[in-house]
Amino acid sequence: MARIKVGVVGYGFAAKSFHLPFIVAIPEYEVVAILQRAEAPADPASAAKGSHCTVDFPHVTHYRYAEDFFDNSEIEFVIVATHADTHATFAEQALRAGKHVIVDKPFARSTLEADSVIEIAKQEGRVVTCFQNRRWDGDFQTVRELVKKDAFGGINEAEIHYDFDRAPWLHALKKEYTPGDGHMFGLGTHSLDHAYVLFGRPALVTAFLRTQRGVESEVEDSFTVILQYDGSRKGLLVTVKTSVVSPMAQQLKYWIRGTKSSYIKYQARSTCPQEEQIAKGADPLDHDFAAEPHVLRGTLTSYDNVDGEVQKFDEESRRYVGNYPTVRGCWMGIYQNVADHLNGKAELAVKANEVRDVLRIIELARESHEKGVTVAWK
Repeated sequence: MARIKVGVVGYGFAAKSFHLPFIVAIPEYEVVAILQRAEAPADPASAAKGSHCTVDFPHVTHYRYAEDFFDNSEIEFVIVATHADTHATFAEQALRAGKHVIVDKPFARSTLEADSVIEIAKQEGRVVTCFQNRRWDGDFQTVRELVKKDAFGGINEAEIHYDFDRAPWLHALKKEYTPGDGHMFGLGTHSLDHAYVLFGRPALVTAFLRTQRGVESEVEDSFTVILQYDGSRKGLLVTVKTSVVSPMAQQLKYWIRGTKSSYIKYQARSTCPQEEQIAKGADPLDHDFAAEPHVLRGTLTSYDNVDGEVQKFDEESRRYVGNYPTVRGCWMGIYQNVADHLNGKAELAVKANEVRDVLRIIELARESHEKGVTVAWK
């Protein structure tokens, strides 16, 4: 089968760290073009690695202007890895040029922008999806596995954290808010997406936005979003939280409590070993890539022994307790799924309407905070 010809929009940190290392590792793809506005160095062979796409990918066509990039009929699939304020614009350009698209999170700055992109994709008969790579984080895959095994029974409460201590990117946040700003659109698009995948649309949204970085600002760096549900999940309470002042050696990541079991999981310096390993130059195809240290395994505690291979009876607590193995993460999974979908082998894992719903939760959360009320889904 012919390889899928890929064009990448942007050549910053996201493209170099989160997209290209994983897509070049998958044989179904071939990167043929990169849009980077910076002029190529006069002698790419002598320039520093990572300084320009022509240095790292000398056999790929470099474009400086979007019009020329999108006019390339060879490109079949476009990766939008730019700043959030250009996500929807570049996605629409790619779709109108007849190309399939994956857009980095948050996908768009509003549901209105997202709806426009989704409608154009329908009109053009092209695939559009969002780079929700953290659905393939090992700890989230582990929670999904436990849910699938019905290890929890009925889930009563869940906490999903994405906390950082003295995050280095705080200085980039603005003081005056415009749609798309703040960490609900940043880190929240991952953790709120996790809540959405696990539990679906909430019925009620309550949010508290905070600024912990020591400046007066309309743009939150920390937040607590509480989601309530109806129907069969009426008793469920989900808390999605980010804090940037959290001086802990291990940050809380998941705390799931159900009628049969509870599971608590901490993270190390980043939310997935893949992030640290890529930063050190590791290859996603390395044998031990994404492996997590045993010390970071989450603890599964149950009334009954729901996993005989892991849990042992604890006489003091009168519970079955064990350190549940973390599923190995695989950010390649999102790109493998898209390739399989384009080749007619699989259903698309990250659907644009799901991403649109997560953006709606963010909008309702800001409305809740500004009005000081709980807001119903609408």
